[in-house]
Amino acid sequence: MSNALVDPMASVRGYLEAEKSTSTRRAYASDFADFQAWCDRAGESALPASPIGVAKYLAQLADGGSKTATIERRVASIRYIHKAAGHEPPTNAEGVKAVMRGIRRRLGRKQVRKAPATADLLSNVLDRLPNKLQGLRDRALLLVGFAAALRRSELVALDVVDVTVRPRGLILHIGRSKTDQDGAGADIPVPNGKHLKPAAALRAWLDAAGITEGPIFREVDRHGRVGSAALSDRTVARIVKRSFAAIGAKVEDFSGHSLRAGFVTSSLEHGVDAFKIMGITRHAKVDTLKTYDRREKDFDDHAGDGFL
Repeated sequence: MSNALVDPMASVRGYLEAEKSTSTRRAYASDFADFQAWCDRAGESALPASPIGVAKYLAQLADGGSKTATIERRVASIRYIHKAAGHEPPTNAEGVKAVMRGIRRRLGRKQVRKAPATADLLSNVLDRLPNKLQGLRDRALLLVGFAAALRRSELVALDVVDVTVRPRGLILHIGRSKTDQDGAGADIPVPNGKHLKPAAALRAWLDAAGITEGPIFREVDRHGRVGSAALSDRTVARIVKRSFAAIGAKVEDFSGHSLRAGFVTSSLEHGVDAFKIMGITRHAKVDTLKTYDRREKDFDDHAGDGFL
C-alpha cells in the first residue's frame, strides 16, 4: 500500500488512544466534560485551561461535597487531556498543587472499601442462583472472577481462545490489564477446585450457551437468547450486586472489585503466603496487596480482651 494513502494523524490518534484502556479513556472524557461544563458557566477556557481556573474548579468541587478521590481523578483527567493536546498541563502549576494539598488536608483521603466476596459468602450466593442460562453465566462469571482475582475489565475481555484446558484446571491468558498497559500479558492458573469448582462452572456455561469462539461472558436476554458481544464492566458490577442482594447483603457494600478483594481475603484467612497470592493477583508490592485484605482482624489479641 502506498504511504500516500495513509492518514498519519489518524495513525497518531490511534496510538494515543491505545495508550490507555477503554474504561480509563471513558472516565477521563467524562471528567473533562464536567470540567468543560464548569468552564462554560464560569467564562473560563477549558483547553488550554489556566492554573487559576483549574484551582477555582477544584475548590468548587471540594465545597460542593466531592470526595478527595473524585477530585484527584479530575486532576488526572485535566492533566492527561492537556498533554494529549500538546499543552502544558495547568495541574503542574504550584498554585494548583497547593490547592490540592489543602483539599487533602481538609477532606482527608479515606477510601471506602467494598466488602469482600469471600469463598464462604460466594458459596451462599451460588446456592441462590437459578438453574437457567443466566444463572449458569453468573455462576461462571463470579467464580472465574474470584478464582483468578480478576478486575472487571479483565473479566469481560476474556475470549474462548484465552482459555487453555489442563488436567488440573484452566490457564487464563490475560492480554492486557490496568498495571500492564504494554500488553505483556500473564497466564493465571485456575484450579478445578474441590468446593466452588470454577473450572466446571465455566465449562457448563460455555456448553449450555453453545459458545465455541469469541467473548466468553455475554448478555442473555429474557427469552434466553445469548448475544454475541462481551458484557460491559458495569454489567459485571450489577451482576455482583444483584447476586449478593439475593442473600440479604447490602447492595452498596459490594462491587465488581469485591471478587478480587474476596480472593485476597480468603487466601490470607487460609494462611496462604502473601507472595504466592501476588502470583495470582499480579501485585508488584506487598503494601498494595494489603489494601485488599478485608479480614476482621482488628480485634484479634485486643489489649482489652482480658477485662472489657
